[in-house]
Amino acid sequence: MSINVAFIGLGVMGFPMAGHLTKAGYKVTVYNRTIEKALQWAEQYPGSVAKTPALAASGADFVFICVGNDDDLRAVTLGNDGVLSTMAAGAALVDHTTTSADVAKEVAAAAQLKEVQFMDAPVSGGQAGAENGVLTIMCGGDEALFNRAQPVMAAYARFSQLLGPVGAGQLCKMVNQICIAGVVQGLAEGLHFARSAGLDGEKVMDTIAKGAAGSWQMENRHKTMWAGEYDFGFAVDWMRKDLGIALSEARNNGAALPVTALVDQFYADVQAMGGNRHDTSSLLSRLERNRDK
Repeated sequence: MSINVAFIGLGVMGFPMAGHLTKAGYKVTVYNRTIEKALQWAEQYPGSVAKTPALAASGADFVFICVGNDDDLRAVTLGNDGVLSTMAAGAALVDHTTTSADVAKEVAAAAQLKEVQFMDAPVSGGQAGAENGVLTIMCGGDEALFNRAQPVMAAYARFSQLLGPVGAGQLCKMVNQICIAGVVQGLAEGLHFARSAGLDGEKVMDTIAKGAAGSWQMENRHKTMWAGEYDFGFAVDWMRKDLGIALSEARNNGAALPVTALVDQFYADVQAMGGNRHDTSSLLSRLERNRDK
């Protein structure tokens, strides 16, 4: 293809996402804060490595970003080495990072000054979704840009939706994380109750998963939760970051999130237990620890 793509950020999500773009035939240049990770990527995929975000974005038709938080996004977009310093007028900047809606609007305003189109586009589906190219993307921005970017994002997504203007994608991601928090806590409590009652957890989950209690979390996490295995998946640290964004936004818009606030504190307990990098399903470990005391 004649479309040049830059991908900024090669974490557990960005690494495979950038790889899928090469498999789809796009010419890809990557940047990662740790150069060793970028070189590792280049050993697996037919792309180029740039030493700065600005160099990666030079000449790109699309620049995709997947970094850690608001400050990381500012670092790779704004300033002398940021992508906006080299992006051409008419190029598209798509941010897959989960951030606040405010920073999305901030970067969009800076992009507009450069005549660069911006869309916030956080993703859901976790590491497995990124590796298998089946992510869900929640987008905020102009409809024409969404229609232009959607075929490219299809390299690693099975569904994309435009939710509204810039910031709407991030607000939708907050809804996503709010819902996940409650579901995972409910699943943790259900498994905890099943074990305390002397039930066969696998049989219980196999039974109720076919009814109204079924969920993605139940289908994909109940076995590892029952076995006490959490060394994988979406880290508790990142979930607390996301829930913090949602709770902050709720204070601004007046939404009441009592369960979300409670589960956020439960995740703080998991962190205190040393589970910072454990999967979010590790909420069960907190209950099991309390039971064993």
